[in-house]
Amino acid sequence: MRIVAIEEHFAPRDLLARRQPVLGDLGPLADRLDDVGAGRLADMDRHGISFQVLSSTPPNPETADEARMWNDRLAELVAQHPDRFGGFASLATPDPASLPGELERAVTTLGFRGAIVHGHAHGRFLDHPDYWPLFEAAEALAVPLYLHPTPPTPAVFDAYFSGLAPDVARVLSTSGWGWHAETGLHALRLIASGTFDRFPHLTVVLGHMGENVPFSLARAEDTLGRVATSLRRSISQYFTENFYITTSAYFTLPPFLCALMVVGADRIIFSVDYPFSENGPGRAFLDALPVSAEDRDKIAHGNVDRLLRLGD
Repeated sequence: MRIVAIEEHFAPRDLLARRQPVLGDLGPLADRLDDVGAGRLADMDRHGISFQVLSSTPPNPETADEARMWNDRLAELVAQHPDRFGGFASLATPDPASLPGELERAVTTLGFRGAIVHGHAHGRFLDHPDYWPLFEAAEALAVPLYLHPTPPTPAVFDAYFSGLAPDVARVLSTSGWGWHAETGLHALRLIASGTFDRFPHLTVVLGHMGENVPFSLARAEDTLGRVATSLRRSISQYFTENFYITTSAYFTLPPFLCALMVVGADRIIFSVDYPFSENGPGRAFLDALPVSAEDRDKIAHGNVDRLLRLGD
């Protein structure tokens, strides 16, 4: 079975060093992020992962030049194994004016399949009008934006995570809860602000089984839907028509069943979140899903082959 994973990270050591103050000491993970060669390919082969779409680690690049460096480096790595790797562009969201041009370059010149956006830009979310040209470019190029978490702003961290042991606060603010909740909020902001009325063909991908949104979508529909009266569609329609979700790092059945019931098998894409999560548990989870062979194929590769035009 062909298996494509699309939230899979890379970070060359010299570029990762620029993000060290935000990410902290990654230990052995730094070696695996740096390896887009023999070690990564061996692990993919061991677990039957056919293809990875690679993207940078958070946060977003600060400048257009930094984004260009990440994208040029990724293009070089993909070119060494084009049958096994593809790319999502990195974008300097603190510099909105640079985004359309860099996305177009990454797609048309470097051959990337879309872009990853690591959450807010120093507290500014993508529903801000400054990002409308990015959405226009994504629509014109027919490529998705992968909305990925990033650490909270200092103000948010202080308000919600202070007073805890440092390691507990750090994890609770990120992978333990905080950045999933914030990314789900980011997705709902895009809906509530009318972004998808202005850009009806914009496609956004959410990892981590939908960043908590599937579980709470009916509640948002019932309450937010009452006051967002200018929207042309329902909250649920935007989520099920303009979003895809991936399985990255969520390898237990209850959240999958919730997502399956809410968005359906046509909107779920397999991902691992390598190397922060392991290929082995991800593959075992895919194999054990209580779905038909047809739906398993959709999740494993069919949906993403169509979305990213991987056969082109």
